[in-house]
Amino acid sequence: MPDDDMSGSEPVRASDGDVAPTPARRRKRRARRGRGGNAPANGNRGSGRGGRAYAAIDLGTNNCRLLIAREQGAEFRIIDSYSKVVRLGHKLAATGRLDDVSMDATVEALKVCAAKMKAKRVHRWRAIATEACRRADNGEAFIARVKEETGISLEIISPRVEARLAVMGCVNLVDPSKDVALVVDIGGGSTELSWVDIRKLRDGEEHKVHRPPISAWASLPLGVATLSDLVPEREDRAAWYAEMKQAVRDAITEQGCATRFTRAFEEGKGHIIGTSGTITTLAGVHLKLPYYQRSKVDGLWFRADDCVRVARDMASRDEAGRATEPCIGTDRAGLLVAGCAITDVLCEMWPSKIIRVADRGLREGMLLGLMGAKRTIPGNAA
Repeated sequence: MPDDDMSGSEPVRASDGDVAPTPARRRKRRARRGRGGNAPANGNRGSGRGGRAYAAIDLGTNNCRLLIAREQGAEFRIIDSYSKVVRLGHKLAATGRLDDVSMDATVEALKVCAAKMKAKRVHRWRAIATEACRRADNGEAFIARVKEETGISLEIISPRVEARLAVMGCVNLVDPSKDVALVVDIGGGSTELSWVDIRKLRDGEEHKVHRPPISAWASLPLGVATLSDLVPEREDRAAWYAEMKQAVRDAITEQGCATRFTRAFEEGKGHIIGTSGTITTLAGVHLKLPYYQRSKVDGLWFRADDCVRVARDMASRDEAGRATEPCIGTDRAGLLVAGCAITDVLCEMWPSKIIRVADRGLREGMLLGLMGAKRTIPGNAA
């Protein structure tokens, strides 16, 4: 294992020497799976310098995010990105529907994504929607509106697919000396948990990039937005935080995953990988960064006790106090404590001395998938 205080980022790797699928195969795959396409809104096709450009859009309950990358041999490099807080799931828990104001904000954000994809001459793309659109009564109608106004075809994916894509994007950050990694993706509306069998990677077996060795997974119906709505902030901060944590424990019990691989973690054979904005934000606060810096956060080995300490410190502050942290700001301050409560509980139930921080995940997994289903995760490469 790397030194506990060491941080670093690694290029997101594809496999060496892969042959890209033929155009006919791509068309068949899109028709069969309903994913990907050419650039929307009259976007230009073309490879550009250094290889073809690919794009991944992740529309979550709270954020709309875009990554555009260019394929470079066995790796890909990010050439553009975009993130906007759209609060698509605002009032969803109370009404069962997507809010008009939030939908308008989301459409505007997706128009920006479409423009960026056109400017970068994106060759192929995939756009997904997660928990908010899964749950909303008007989710399908909203998807149709997005297509009409932006040219982007959103695909509502299942929690299982969401978990797999997150693992695909960060599996090369596992500690090969352990037996199992718990990949945690805390979203706005839900939290995906995936237990990865590291032994299969350590033994040298190669796996298709779209089929990482996931032994079990679970989806908790609580994310930073839904948990914040369920347990609103109040003056008695200790009681508020305790109630949030209990709600997380209850959700884990209801999903029947409270004892999965706990013995391995208790024996020191497991570790956590955190792919969410919560864990990257806590890492930035811990490092006392003057502003968020991906290069210092992605790949960081973060002591779990330090992570929990920062999480509890944030929970003890009011929203204004949290917002003073440069890596938090006003956009994240309101929902951060819910993510802290989820992280705190997971660290208690699956004790891990070290957490690997991943400022990568679902969108990177989408990009790898777009670049070719034949790509592999090399054994012994973690």
